[in-house]
Amino acid sequence: MADTLGDDIDLSNHDVDGPLPDIPIGNKGSRRDFAVALAKEKHLSIRQLYLHLSARNAIVGTAEDIADRFEEWYDSEAADGFNLFFTHDPGGIEDFVELVIPELQKRGRFKTKYSGNTLRSHFGFSVP
Repeated sequence: MADTLGDDIDLSNHDVDGPLPDIPIGNKGSRRDFAVALAKEKHLSIRQLYLHLSARNAIVGTAEDIADRFEEWYDSEAADGFNLFFTHDPGGIEDFVELVIPELQKRGRFKTKYSGNTLRSHFGFSVP
């Protein structure tokens, strides 16, 4: 849940079946604030919050299945980008990079190379 609550929040000393501890407010409208409010409103334990957040819009299947869903959402203008959360660590992001990215590249939906060596150069910004 570090992706949602932030890397500065350590829940390792808390009972996963207990309530979410007090967590500082994040940026206005942030995913952190949404998660904290949800846990309080529905009286969710840490485990229940994790399960709830991990099940939202979950895509399970082959690399082709996942690429199909991304294309469907993008082409129907339901999304113009994606925030990814993985069901397991380590390994989730590696599976995505090794299996799904090549499928999206094969379909012309993900870059195979970049124009420069820095993020600034990829967007064509000059060095200040």
